Amino acid sequence: MTDYTNLKLSIDGHTATLTLNNPPAHTWTMDSLKALKQLVTDLNANDEVYALIIHGDGEKFFSAGADLNNFADGDKGRAISMAIAFGEAFEALSAYRGVSIAVINGYAMGGGLECALACDIRIAEDHAQMALPEAGVGLLPCAGGTQNLTALVGEGWAKRMILCGERVDAQTALRIGLVEEVAAKGEGLQVAQALAQKVAKQSPVAVSYSKALIQAARHTPPAKNLIHEREAFVKLFDTEDQREGVQAFLEKRKPVWQNK
Repeated sequence: MTDYTNLKLSIDGHTATLTLNNPPAHTWTMDSLKALKQLVTDLNANDEVYALIIHGDGEKFFSAGADLNNFADGDKGRAISMAIAFGEAFEALSAYRGVSIAVINGYAMGGGLECALACDIRIAEDHAQMALPEAGVGLLPCAGGTQNLTALVGEGWAKRMILCGERVDAQTALRIGLVEEVAAKGEGLQVAQALAQKVAKQSPVAVSYSKALIQAARHTPPAKNLIHEREAFVKLFDTEDQREGVQAFLEKRKPVWQNK
């Protein structure tokens, strides 16, 4: 298996689990961001993997984001390179063809929270803390934070978290729509694995098409998306999974997906 810098990947059945592993706070580096982009590319090419779970190693941190030492000298060239690397990595994660599930098992700060925001579903353990504190050090979220957070929680709460530097706990995150579920400490991974098993029952091709349509709703008018929805529905009739799904239903058996 490929060695991904500061990232541990394991695959069990149709589920890949990615462990962020850059102690103590699992901060992102140029190398680990490039590794994430490559990892997602590799998973997209693996027809056997339908879901990706991401969590931080240990109990204290999901990820504290970028190491501010990278920006201490005010080097604009380094800032440009890091901003591009963050954007490319998390945009690749957002566009992953399967279902991505973030298990926020501790602090998710700055680029750490932006990683979770790039995932499809977020599960927070009850001790988790989430924030986008960049403005407090003269910066701003540049890896999708201003856009993805607003899409999830609305403009008001996005402004509270970004403009006021407000930190939220797991229950608040659930209430405002930042996460979809709260799990007990140490149980987030188990909850995510159960969700991934539900994903495995769905046609991975149909899931990929549906995910793209759902995310398109953020920036494309509904009138266009309704057309694209019907077009995608018809395209599914060119796939093996569509034929298998219908036949399995009629034959009263479980479908065997090919992801094709």
